[in-house]
Amino acid sequence: MKKERIIPASELIINDDGSVFHIHLRPEQLCDNIILVGDPGRVDMVASYFDEIDYDVSSREFHAIGGSYKGKKMMCISHGIGPDNIEIVVTELDALANIDFSTRKIKSDHRTLKMVRIGTSGALQDDMKIGDFVIAEKAMGFDGILNFYADRDKVCDLDFEREFCSHVGWDKTWAAPYTVDADPELVDMIGRDDMLRGYTIAAVGFYAPQGRMVRLGLKDPGLNGKIESFRFGGRPITNFEMESACLQGMARLLGHKAMTVCCIIAQRRAESANTDYKPSVEKLVRTVLDRF
Repeated sequence: MKKERIIPASELIINDDGSVFHIHLRPEQLCDNIILVGDPGRVDMVASYFDEIDYDVSSREFHAIGGSYKGKKMMCISHGIGPDNIEIVVTELDALANIDFSTRKIKSDHRTLKMVRIGTSGALQDDMKIGDFVIAEKAMGFDGILNFYADRDKVCDLDFEREFCSHVGWDKTWAAPYTVDADPELVDMIGRDDMLRGYTIAAVGFYAPQGRMVRLGLKDPGLNGKIESFRFGGRPITNFEMESACLQGMARLLGHKAMTVCCIIAQRRAESANTDYKPSVEKLVRTVLDRF
């Protein structure tokens, strides 16, 4: 009989107050319905629509408020910027759900979380406008995080990855990209005619990995053009952001449901951007809350 694994303290750090290391939440504070946002300040905006507040916890860039919206238990947590933070947040949320903190063993009954990330994004196609809402129905990560996990191929679209790498001439010094679908149940629940369903690139950085040049040159100045011209099943890459692929990949590996929906705040082809995007994001937040 295989010995049941006890997770070492060095691999899952539990704080003295019984909370998980980075996000500082305790198991009893976890909700099954989770809104994720990048900006810690945006958590307050999301929670301003809650009927009641049960807790408000902050640690570094991780800010969580739990409560209820129209009678449904819900929480909102910030993850900061980038896919590395997503790996931390999703791993620790899953630990709260599926690890017994007293024994450090995996629980026999799996608890499934539903996670919807609300973010901002830059459009890569001419027919997308600033203010549009786009769901990352398929997300490709440039960060390589999922490649460190066993069974990554089981949750990824390998045909998409091969065709993309061939089309753009993917450089061998870059991390191998991975592509993961959003949970279809969540997409059908949140998506309506007021949201586009797109193929999203989750870049590993904001500047060069998204084709922006400030003072440093780009290794492949033509990469964005090749991304824009790529088609899979006749459909294009629609937008850039930084977290959707890691969120959807980690969730699938761990047995959770996840998706990302973004408000377009920049049109990369038109070289335009909207810095006064908060009203559009607030509209998206209210829409997601009503449909979640």
